[in-house]
Amino acid sequence: MSETREILFFAFRNTKLRIGLSIVLLFLFFALAGPYFAKYDPLEYVGPGYHPPSSEYWFGTTTFGQDVFSQFVYGLRSSFTVGLVGGSLATLIGLAIGFFAGYRGGLIDELLMMLTNIILVIPTLALLIIIAAYLPYRGVFIESIIIGFTAWPWTARAVRAQTLSLRAREFVDLARITAIPTWKIILGEIMPNMLSYVFMVFILQFGGAILAAVGLDFIGLGPTKGISLGLMMQNAVLWNAIQLGMWWWIIPPGLAITLIVGALYFMNTGLDEVFNPKLREM
Repeated sequence: MSETREILFFAFRNTKLRIGLSIVLLFLFFALAGPYFAKYDPLEYVGPGYHPPSSEYWFGTTTFGQDVFSQFVYGLRSSFTVGLVGGSLATLIGLAIGFFAGYRGGLIDELLMMLTNIILVIPTLALLIIIAAYLPYRGVFIESIIIGFTAWPWTARAVRAQTLSLRAREFVDLARITAIPTWKIILGEIMPNMLSYVFMVFILQFGGAILAAVGLDFIGLGPTKGISLGLMMQNAVLWNAIQLGMWWWIIPPGLAITLIVGALYFMNTGLDEVFNPKLREM
């Protein structure tokens, strides 16, 4: 309990963690509450095109008269959904393979690491493009699943390395002697000693999933229905928003992506300082 209070104490004092968390929570608030303030459907043609920000259209309108603010807040929802679903899936797969391979060792370890290395050397973006291109319907959830199933290898390798060092500890040997099942040893003895590392891995996967989704959306392989920040940027570039001086169309999604992903990595650095006594801010 005292260790938890100590971590919380340094977490509240860490500037990087506070700044990163504040930015993420701000955009999360926009994603959750924004649609209640948006006056229009994000894909509805609501007014004149090329309209700059005003009291009627807070973020202006697109070339076709769609409300940019509505697209922005609904796009934020899509980005956070991809980050949560895709990042969680990649983290869970990576943890399962990394823990099992590191604890069991031997042939199982070799086979799982061979699978991991195969996935690792395949160009991820090329694989995502091929899979997405052959799907007749692509929603945000499907996109998240695709990203999650291709982003886990580095997590598996990192977790395996940590597990290899922990499985030789005395408390793990004691649990093994008492004939506790493998999964109970992993969840009850090994994983609690890696919770800080697991949490930081999830943050990295969360940000990586958002960036992967933006890449797919930007090249036209995002959701076939709906809106996302990546699709907003793709449409803005496709319809010459920069050349036409329509900064209000391309800056909000680009700035939001940059700030969200940057804040997540900022949080990760802050958490590293919190959990590592040698790096803590005094």
